Amino acid sequence: MNPLERQCGRGYTMVELVMVIILASILAAVALPKLDVATNVRDDIWRDGLLSGLRFAQKSAVSHRRLVCATVSDTQISLQIASVNPATACDTDLIGPRSTGVFATSGSGSTQTAVSPAGTIYFQPDGRTTTDGAGATVSARTVTITGVGTAIAITGETGHAE
Repeated sequence: MNPLERQCGRGYTMVELVMVIILASILAAVALPKLDVATNVRDDIWRDGLLSGLRFAQKSAVSHRRLVCATVSDTQISLQIASVNPATACDTDLIGPRSTGVFATSGSGSTQTAVSPAGTIYFQPDGRTTTDGAGATVSARTVTITGVGTAIAITGETGHAE
């Protein structure tokens, strides 16, 4: 029997197996941090979409001279507008870039989004944010998202979100 034929049928040596394990662990150490960066990018995109939705709500309230209601959950921001002015409630979807009342959605289900104080954000026709549709009490709001360093602050007197 030829020595080359005998060597091909033997399988892998211990040194070869150890080298493959070492190379796989080095590749994993390099690739895993990149996956974490991708998750952070998705969270930043969700924050940007949420911020855009809040700014769109405030600008729509002023330009249409109508009450606009923004409802924020962990996965989406929905906008509605009052069909008449004056109004104390919103009754019509405010059509956004998705051709629905849902302005933006979160790409990952792992984010936790919280509005403080909790509840619907009411943008009055003059741009202010209030705690109810009637507009009796001006309320500044803060929207925090887990995994994202900077919270979104909404000024009550002007409705500006940043």
